[in-house]
Amino acid sequence: MHDLNVLVTFAGGLAVALVFGLLAHRFKLSPIVGYLLAGVAVGPFTPGFVADRTIAEQFAQIGVILLLFGIGLHFDLRKLAAVWRVAVPGALIQSTLSTVSLALLLHLLGWNWTSGLILGMAISVASTVVMALVLGEQRDLHATIGYIAIGWTVVEDLLTVALLLILPIIFAPAGEGNHGPWSALGLAGLKVIGLVVVIMMLGRWAIPWALERVERTRSRELFTLAVLVLAVGIAVGSSKFFGISIELGAFLAGLAVGRSEFAARAAGDAVPMRDAFAVLFFVSVGMLFDPRSLINSPLVIAAVLLVVVIVKPLAALLTVRTLGKPLAIAIPISAAFSQVGEFSFILGTVARHLGLIDDAGWNALVAASIISIALNPSIYRWARRWARRGAKPAPALDVPRPTVDPNRCILVGYGPVGKIVQQLLAERGTAITIIDMNLATVRRLRTQGHTAVYGDALRMETLDEAGVATAGSLILSADLEDAAEVVRQARLLNPVIRVLARCAHLRMAPALRLAGANIVVAGEAEVGVALAEAVAKDDKMIPAAAAEYRHAVRNRLYELPKSE
Repeated sequence: MHDLNVLVTFAGGLAVALVFGLLAHRFKLSPIVGYLLAGVAVGPFTPGFVADRTIAEQFAQIGVILLLFGIGLHFDLRKLAAVWRVAVPGALIQSTLSTVSLALLLHLLGWNWTSGLILGMAISVASTVVMALVLGEQRDLHATIGYIAIGWTVVEDLLTVALLLILPIIFAPAGEGNHGPWSALGLAGLKVIGLVVVIMMLGRWAIPWALERVERTRSRELFTLAVLVLAVGIAVGSSKFFGISIELGAFLAGLAVGRSEFAARAAGDAVPMRDAFAVLFFVSVGMLFDPRSLINSPLVIAAVLLVVVIVKPLAALLTVRTLGKPLAIAIPISAAFSQVGEFSFILGTVARHLGLIDDAGWNALVAASIISIALNPSIYRWARRWARRGAKPAPALDVPRPTVDPNRCILVGYGPVGKIVQQLLAERGTAITIIDMNLATVRRLRTQGHTAVYGDALRMETLDEAGVATAGSLILSADLEDAAEVVRQARLLNPVIRVLARCAHLRMAPALRLAGANIVVAGEAEVGVALAEAVAKDDKMIPAAAAEYRHAVRNRLYELPKSE
């Protein structure tokens, strides 16, 4: 019966999350809102199907590990360095002002300072996922606004990771240790340093060696399993042998793998697992929300929501202006922070288990997150319009907005056909980035001075790593089983990219064109045309007429209009 409970909770939680996620999308809300509401629907405080909270939380823990592993995997110190003068002090100042403001309001409502400050720290963190989606919709993700805002959230995430380590040490139950908080922090610091050294060594030698051995099997399943073992294994090992939170261990594991040549493929393989289990994390969070709290403690919820939607953006606005940025940048950045997200829940969960916040505080956090995430896209759009109308134009961007380079080409596959294409394009001076699943090929290309990415082109992370967003063209020289999906993924990253795709059979061409390929070349058609030409070469047909005839034959074979 317990095994059936596990399956019912897993299947039921995902199914209800899917329904509510689709409803959220239908009403142009973040899917996270749908997942949280799904948790409320399957929770113990609402009628109908009730999922097992303990089981859901266990699945959710895997989602937390993979979420932090993914953040570590993509963490790039160079990108943060470009805007560090604003992002680092901005995150520190805004987090402090938001935390103190909420603590003060809650103290007026009868809360103690400790609980108020802890809840304030939780709501001071914005959701990177929500922010990236909102910024992307407004085409601000790759502008100065986006780089500062995302860099800011990275700093907040790091602060939260530190808090996840510190809170259990300072507020451990009485009798668990005789050391004072400073001694405990010092000991924890030494443990963290030791863990970092171990993981750096693993990341430099052991992890690349192990992943290379797995890669040689050419098994996608084994490589995905290896990534999962690294993420979960290092996270659990960090907790068991170093006494460090599994969240910090997962983050460091991501950093270690992210420094290797397997980063793009690892990211692609980890994303589907991360997304599935992260959904259950939000569902498990929603299960803890008691809707009756909206009636029982409305003032606490109102106070939290006031700080999240008004005080927090104002603090960010003042901080950005104080640091010298114009209103055209400061207003949108501040609006982007009018929400709380995944790290807030992680910190809130830890604080709740330690008894630092009660049910009223937890329900206020969840309620504020649901409402603020729902409002955030509208708040940002309004702020963006206001900034454009009322503020002076922003100066030259600190980080230039990427533009499509028609002379850049992404070449997928470096087999016999790929080599020919690469040579012909190189002779024309085209800048080429090659994507290939053969690690030895990628290494050889790099030693020869070529730009090459090891990974599966079917994964959006691999295409992003190769720079599809700024490339003028994409050529699929390999006969890929899921070529149409690669084309669709590329179109999402770069709607104007010119896609040229190869396939073995004519029957595959319509699907590729439907997916967005501009030109499709089928092997059997081209061989047929070449053979027919060879047979008819003595027909004395003038070159122009022969070319027109070939064009007509190809159009007929591919069933294209003659104008194409």
